[in-house]
Amino acid sequence: MAAPVPPGAPRPGANSQPPPPRNVNPNYQTNPNSLADNMQNLNLNRPVSMPNSGPRPSPFGQQPPFPQSGGSAGFPGALPPMARPGPPPGMMGRPAVPPTGPPQSALPANVPPGRPLGQPSGHSSPFGSRPPPGSLSSSTGGAVLPSSAFPSSGAPSGGVAPPMPGARPNVFMSSPPLTGPAAPLSRAPAGPLSNGPPAIVSGALPGASQFPLAPSASQPPVGPPLTMMSARAPAQAPTMRSVLGSPAVTSPPVQPMPSASPFSAVPQARPPPPGSPYGPQTWPMQPQQGAQAPPIPGSTQAQPPRMFGMPQPPTNQAMTTIPPAIGQPGAPLSGPSKIDPNQIPRPIPIPSSSPIVYETRQGNSANPPPPATSDYVVRDTGNCSPRYMRCTINQIPCTADLLTTSSMQLALLVQPMALPHPSEDPIQVVDFGESGPVRCSRCKGYINPFMKFIDQGRKFICNLCGFTDETPRDYHCNLGPDGRRRDADERPELCRGAVEFVASKEYMVRDPMPAVYFFLIDVSMNAIQTGATAAACSAINQVISDLPEGPRTLVGIATFDSTIHFYNLKRALQQPLMLIVPDIQDVYTPLETDVIVQLSECRQHLELLLENIPTMFQSSTTAESCFGAAIKASYLAMKSTGGKLLVFQSVMPSVGIGALSSREAEGRTNISAGEKEAHKLLLPADKILKTMAIEFAEYQVCVDVFVTTQTYVDIASISVIPRTTGGQVYYYYPFSAVSDSAKLYNDLRWNITRPQGFEAVMRVRCSQGIQVQDYSGNFCKRIPTDIDLPGIDCDKCILVTLKHDDKLQDGSECAFQCALLYTTVYGQRRIRVTNLSLPCTNMLSNLFRSADLDTQFACLLKRAAIEIPTSPLVQVREQVTNLCINILFSYRKFCATVSSSGQLILPEALKLLPLYTLALMKSTGLRNDGRIDDRSFWFNYVSSLSTPLAVPLVYPRMFAIHNLSTKEGDESVLPPIIPLSSEHVSDDGIYFLENGEDALIYFGSSVDSSILQQLFGFTSVDEAPAQFVIQQYDNPLSKKFNDVVNVVRRQRCSYLRLTLCKKGDPSGMLFFSCMVEDKNASGPSYVEFLVHIHRQIQMKMS
Repeated sequence: MAAPVPPGAPRPGANSQPPPPRNVNPNYQTNPNSLADNMQNLNLNRPVSMPNSGPRPSPFGQQPPFPQSGGSAGFPGALPPMARPGPPPGMMGRPAVPPTGPPQSALPANVPPGRPLGQPSGHSSPFGSRPPPGSLSSSTGGAVLPSSAFPSSGAPSGGVAPPMPGARPNVFMSSPPLTGPAAPLSRAPAGPLSNGPPAIVSGALPGASQFPLAPSASQPPVGPPLTMMSARAPAQAPTMRSVLGSPAVTSPPVQPMPSASPFSAVPQARPPPPGSPYGPQTWPMQPQQGAQAPPIPGSTQAQPPRMFGMPQPPTNQAMTTIPPAIGQPGAPLSGPSKIDPNQIPRPIPIPSSSPIVYETRQGNSANPPPPATSDYVVRDTGNCSPRYMRCTINQIPCTADLLTTSSMQLALLVQPMALPHPSEDPIQVVDFGESGPVRCSRCKGYINPFMKFIDQGRKFICNLCGFTDETPRDYHCNLGPDGRRRDADERPELCRGAVEFVASKEYMVRDPMPAVYFFLIDVSMNAIQTGATAAACSAINQVISDLPEGPRTLVGIATFDSTIHFYNLKRALQQPLMLIVPDIQDVYTPLETDVIVQLSECRQHLELLLENIPTMFQSSTTAESCFGAAIKASYLAMKSTGGKLLVFQSVMPSVGIGALSSREAEGRTNISAGEKEAHKLLLPADKILKTMAIEFAEYQVCVDVFVTTQTYVDIASISVIPRTTGGQVYYYYPFSAVSDSAKLYNDLRWNITRPQGFEAVMRVRCSQGIQVQDYSGNFCKRIPTDIDLPGIDCDKCILVTLKHDDKLQDGSECAFQCALLYTTVYGQRRIRVTNLSLPCTNMLSNLFRSADLDTQFACLLKRAAIEIPTSPLVQVREQVTNLCINILFSYRKFCATVSSSGQLILPEALKLLPLYTLALMKSTGLRNDGRIDDRSFWFNYVSSLSTPLAVPLVYPRMFAIHNLSTKEGDESVLPPIIPLSSEHVSDDGIYFLENGEDALIYFGSSVDSSILQQLFGFTSVDEAPAQFVIQQYDNPLSKKFNDVVNVVRRQRCSYLRLTLCKKGDPSGMLFFSCMVEDKNASGPSYVEFLVHIHRQIQMKMS
């Protein structure tokens, strides 16, 4: 008789079903570096030493993207986990495309027309080299900006104290956001070749490994070089005058205080060893890692040379001195400011040669995570990776009062399907058989590393609700001398913070749904004439080969103008048959089995149809669009299965269900007249589309809308559908068939190839004393505790706000568990469980020390986005500013040790909060001058935005590209980052600015014509085309520029729309509106904003 198999072990025959098709990632088949064929035999469930350990399908039911022992992309041999969208391969000339379409590529003579050449480049992870907005200077010291108002002659300057135990080193690092994989770069052919629209030859932009190689990720630090303390010249204090005008008021010297030099003198770590950007390879920084920063030029008062180990400001604060005239209410203000804008806190990237290795827990306590924007590799030792779940504060306040005093927000940012780094172990899959995973019988929490086993393992205490349960008999195991189960390290659910359980029958209301993809295309006159229809058909035709293969993949297609046209794609027909639905008030659908069919059965019909659609409608004169009726009819066809509905929309819905009328003119008038109700134009026009969306969500239909328009389409109303069904809006305004076709293709390709799940339900559970207050993101909520996600993917992030319902015990831990029940694209039902356990504290200073800047700011950004449609902009800007002021005031009042009135004291962990707050106030969403649709798109985009992309959205990255280094020895692809201030923009320069979604290329008016010729193929700024497609020319500067663009695209996992901006025209004004540190119509300069914050804090103190 066969021996019984313990639960959690692979069951005999569990893997006997055929493995999912290999082409889940198109890169695997054609990439010479692709994973070995026997990847399926990797043991994902239990260590090799365990008996009965057979192969186990990976979380997505496909071959695991990377072997557990695999290298990383910072390491040789890295492999792309999943193809990121890259530039498209060469698109074939189709007779259907009107002349307005994109330029067609010439294929090599030996390549037959047909499938795309090679593979569209992937987008490397965001791990490469984005300056981590939230990165902080070393926590071993703060920065003080002394002023002549407070002569600090001879004040002893701070040395470097060893960090607090577990303190997180805050060296500025360079790295991109997490978001996605890509294929390795290959050499591009010489000669002009397009890196942009569909006209791309295979070598134009081959994919690079999803996470760029480490050397190419490094960047020189911005700012003065590091100097050793012993070499320092005596530092002196610069004079400072009031920003708002009067001569700096001198006041009696105050108590000399231990002070570091001004802002640029934030003590920085000495150059790290080649192991890790943070110094030592492990996360907590070793004592004695810090080094003093350089002196400030132009200082006037001598100070004795610094000595290592002298007293200094507390380890977690930075200080700026502001003259008392500014700080005190009622003081006269005049005369120019002498605050040096180069010495105020900014994100400073530091080159990194390899990622930080971050262990989530050490010695039975949680390690604070690295900045969200840094390059790190996680070792899951009990808490899940911070990519899946991050908390705004890494120590939980014991009481609601303590949290209120700090003014900070307590929230989780949950991204349950986030992409891991290639060198991280995949999430392990555990199968408990028909009994399902072990759970607490009271709160239904899932078994996890923090549940405590007692009574020789016969019982366990739930870490979430405290209830004691009997251990199921077949799950019993004796305890070792340390009180842990003897098998804890062999069971992923008892030693890992993130694990995936195979769902048993009790988790299924019906059989898991098939993978259904339904494409709905606008063929109204405007869409045809602008080339939007042709671009959509071409993009869909190219991504068909990326859909999951197998009998479970179903597809359908329909088109619409003032009526709806379905197509019968059955193989038995000679050609696709058009079925017209003329009733757009009470819509119905033709026979569902005719319009949604297996991809394997209808591929030829589908390709033929997509080539012909633009021609079929090319003489159409129908200007109306029945968008609402068309999506309703498509939903009816998908209702029995659920699935993804991908809609390509070009004009405002004007007839049928959910027809809209233009509110744009009204909006413009209201805003210019200062009308208080103008924000209401950002709310849906009526409830019809919302009611439809809730019904779609109930039947598991996830809608994504690709808006390819040149006019107002009322995104505020349309976006309700994707937001409620777990989808998203893609916005191409003003749409250009020449420059946007490539981005449309890449966005669509990534949409269907990224890791994702269907018909999902998510719930977050917290331990006693804390409860979930609210969820926000793209989902539908029917009951208070759960959120329904017809679609969930690796880019979607959900904000979970928390509140106290009881006091917590100092020194104990508070636990959070997120459970996501979903269906993989291959039809497996899974439960992904992520756990995070954080220490509780009664000390306010611990809250400020453990605040997570990226997560705090992402939370602030999302809360502002929620307010925009319901509150006047002035009010939203005021709330954002007040939140920043209140946090800094709380720190100043209760935690700061220096009490001079001339100093603005910032907590080290949050010293960039004022800069990012100012950037948010000047962003598209909060400016007065934006278009209604632009603002609607902005807050929709923010609602599901991941933490690593939050800061770049409002504080973009800017590089100079006119002087790109082309030296052989220069390993860094990306040039140094430039602060967002017009004083750093010269008239003879060319600059590249990107925010993760769009990129601007700005020319000064006196740029060298030879540089223009090398980079863009024209010699005068006046010759710049309105519709720009980046090309690669046969010269080193052009190659280097293309490399920069490609690296950024891969880091951001976005193709980035490129726009040329010239000085003196509206495009130039658009570029300068991104200089958030300058004073402009949207708000004060960065220096003035710091002064304003300081004045407000002074008023509160008095």
